[in-house]
Amino acid sequence: MGDDELALIFTCCHPALDRSVRLPLTLRFVGGLTTAEVAAAFLVPEPTMAKRLVRAKHKIRQAAIPFKVPGPDDFPARLADVLRIIYLIFTEGHTATSGPDLVRADLCDTAIRLGRRLAELMAAEPEVSGLLALLLLTDARRPARVTAAGELVLLEDQDRGRWDQAKIAEGDQLLHAALGIGRPGPYQLWAAIAACHSTAASPEQTDWRQIAALYGELMRYEPTGVVEANRAIAVAMADGPAAGLAILDSISAHPQLRRWPQLHLAQADLLRRLGRTQEALAAYRTALELEPPLAERDFIDRKSTRLNSSHLGI
Repeated sequence: MGDDELALIFTCCHPALDRSVRLPLTLRFVGGLTTAEVAAAFLVPEPTMAKRLVRAKHKIRQAAIPFKVPGPDDFPARLADVLRIIYLIFTEGHTATSGPDLVRADLCDTAIRLGRRLAELMAAEPEVSGLLALLLLTDARRPARVTAAGELVLLEDQDRGRWDQAKIAEGDQLLHAALGIGRPGPYQLWAAIAACHSTAASPEQTDWRQIAALYGELMRYEPTGVVEANRAIAVAMADGPAAGLAILDSISAHPQLRRWPQLHLAQADLLRRLGRTQEALAAYRTALELEPPLAERDFIDRKSTRLNSSHLGI
């Protein structure tokens, strides 16, 4: 394959292992993520993920699953898992779930390198191009995502002049080429959403209705609470905070999502915009209690303190 790490990822995505364990196992022992980081990627408690990993290793030994790099004929059957592994490595790099920094550049760069090599191997697969486009369009915003002091900067507040235009242009070109093949998939949709953000000249020119529609289409491929939560934010931007909050409230009882700080943070923001200050403050507190990464924790604390001071007239 020309890339040892990519070869190992293909090897670990063995069909004899259940998908619920082969993805975490690969992230842990090839991607280099900690058990806590892998658990965060799947929105499960760390002890639960630790048990899954132990069971997976036992199954490999008991079933004598061969540790053998697959040939090209095996690539298509394992491609979906490989794409997801690369995506999750990038996600941990883009918004780190541990450590003092919001961004882990090493993981972002590793994921992009793996995506480029995969695109060389499987150039005819539109989802491979879609994934690489997604990574480039998203990573292009990296220079503007934190202040010099390491504080999180929301997308709407970022200096778009600092975005990497070369990555945006390359990602946009890859996306259009992938869409032209006529075989849509989730990574092409994620990339199209990223393109709506990255090619908008200003926050006001962002096509939120298009983004909401793309998330709606994405639900056909990934009917998850995380996708629905993202759709809710887009709906809130297009149709007002009440419409978005109604969607968030409808999924907030999901056991996994209740452990996701970003859900409560999104609810807090929409409640704040609706003037429901006490409920917003409670949602901020819940997000903090779930112990998000340090950069996010500081951001939530600042938002909460500012809102409370404004409410008290301080």
